[in-house]
Amino acid sequence: MSVEARDDAVIWHDVENGAYDADFPLWRELASAAGGPILDVGCGTGRVAIELARHGNHVLGVDIEPAFVAALRDRAAARRLEAGAVVDDILDLQVEGEFALVIVPMQTIQLFESADERRAAFEGMRRRLAPRGLIAVAIVCGDLGATQAEFELGHPMPDVGEVEGWVYSSLPTELRAENGRIVMSRLRQIVTPDGDLTDEPSEISLAILDPETVEADASAAGLKSAGRREIPETESHVASTVVLLEAA
Repeated sequence: MSVEARDDAVIWHDVENGAYDADFPLWRELASAAGGPILDVGCGTGRVAIELARHGNHVLGVDIEPAFVAALRDRAAARRLEAGAVVDDILDLQVEGEFALVIVPMQTIQLFESADERRAAFEGMRRRLAPRGLIAVAIVCGDLGATQAEFELGHPMPDVGEVEGWVYSSLPTELRAENGRIVMSRLRQIVTPDGDLTDEPSEISLAILDPETVEADASAAGLKSAGRREIPETESHVASTVVLLEAA
């Protein structure tokens, strides 16, 4: 993959997340059924927003990282797509408008530290929900022990990207449980056009959640269950459950 400009935050986000597309069919299906504008919460650099806009949907992304928002805007403009983005805090959503569908892809909800933070996020989403609108939240769940065993046996390959002759490689090195969270360790390496190599460790931590906990947190924010859907596993990613919610 290649990226338009050398911004390390954007590049690492693209390298580590940009190739994932197993969730696209479900987001397209939900978007088609929604029949109205879509809010992509934690949009990143636009992986899902661009895909949905390509299929004729009007999408607005929100993310706390300005560089991600700028990347999404630039990519949508270059493709003349109906996708925008604004900088906003998911824990205190200030974005204006009502949305027929609010999506939270790629385990974004599991980044939060506590149930109180998840409830605050759900309250903001509920306020932005159009009448009869739907919220769809992806989480990774299941048997962590089995997932760890698969990880250790699978010898994961690095995610790799190239930008203007600079090569970026992100190798998953460890998956462990720690204080009620799943911690993924990676080794990030950069090779310059001159062949110089730098590396640094990186970690991402996700709360260990099940659909029942997500639904309980959402209930405290004035939402109720509207079903669940499954996203299948791939060679590089475990399966996900998408919890569907609507206004109570």
